[in-house]
Amino acid sequence: MKITDIKLTRMRLPLDPPFFAAWDPNPRTEFLATLVEVHTDQGVVGFGSGDSMDGFEGYQHLFIGTNPMEILNQVKRIETINFHGGRYWPLEAAFWDIIGKVANLPVATLFGGSTDRLLAYASFGELRNPEDRALAAQRAREKGFRACKIRIARDQLDEGIEAVAATRKALGEDFEIAVDMNQMWRMSGDIEDALPLSKVRSVAQRLSELGVLWIEEPLPQTDIEGIKSIRQALGVQISGGEMVRSMAELAHLIERDTFDIYQPDVVLAVGMLRARQASEMAALKHRRFTPHSWTNGLGVLANLHVAAGVGSGPYFEFPYDPPGWTIERRDFFIKPIDIDSDGYVHVPKAPGLGAEIDLDAVQRFRV
Repeated sequence: MKITDIKLTRMRLPLDPPFFAAWDPNPRTEFLATLVEVHTDQGVVGFGSGDSMDGFEGYQHLFIGTNPMEILNQVKRIETINFHGGRYWPLEAAFWDIIGKVANLPVATLFGGSTDRLLAYASFGELRNPEDRALAAQRAREKGFRACKIRIARDQLDEGIEAVAATRKALGEDFEIAVDMNQMWRMSGDIEDALPLSKVRSVAQRLSELGVLWIEEPLPQTDIEGIKSIRQALGVQISGGEMVRSMAELAHLIERDTFDIYQPDVVLAVGMLRARQASEMAALKHRRFTPHSWTNGLGVLANLHVAAGVGSGPYFEFPYDPPGWTIERRDFFIKPIDIDSDGYVHVPKAPGLGAEIDLDAVQRFRV
């Protein structure tokens, strides 16, 4: 089997930019999603998405004529490009989609087949006042979620902690709450200093008293000792690694036993194959793996297949924060992925990634 063509279709997301302005201080004038189509000489087509794929056209020729089934070689090609260009991991997702279709199996089965469903947590994206955030969490529980994640901004710490406290008070002890401090990496143009360790320890103490499930990325990636000191002092779980730039970085974090839960996004950070390897490394240290998945629906699917294949936990990240970020907006060019009434998200049974592409929507929103 040979690759004959790789098509990129860029689409404008059907939502207002102000939703993203809550966590991106320098948002683009428009927000795009890119659908990757890999065509083969045997008529099998693979689909991937999750990042913009900006600049990929200059490297496309490296893949034409190669075999998409030779996945390790394809991963190595993408990694060589990462040094000079972007991280083109949606392309790997399309390769796995092809491999699953040829094998007539879901990708999750190829990755280990640990389970066909995962408990999901509602991953909130906006910064909201305590009353509104608690109300959103209540509505998420009514939908079936048993857990949520609340973002805390480094310049609005007190309000963020109050949002966690209000949610805990409204939903009780049997609803899990994780907190994301977003200090490990930065959006483009954000040059403000990270919070110092002493301040983070104070925040972590207050969050620990509220019984949070984990604190996500409380410090920059380089401060491994600081991250470990918070866990050791408070006994609270620490998570991170969603946007590491290479497998070497991720392996270093695992070898240093930096986190309790590792979260590399398979379409934004290190890819699907490397994420599986990272999950195995983490398991050897009795640590957990649950990928970040704040992307469009096809990117969520790629993360879901890896997570289900290796038996991720304790929850799967499910981007969900209506009315700004609904399932329909997130999955605007595929058949929407939802949870069931018990809070589980199910792996599609179809071969490959199992995405049902809405070609009319692709044309309607294309740039």
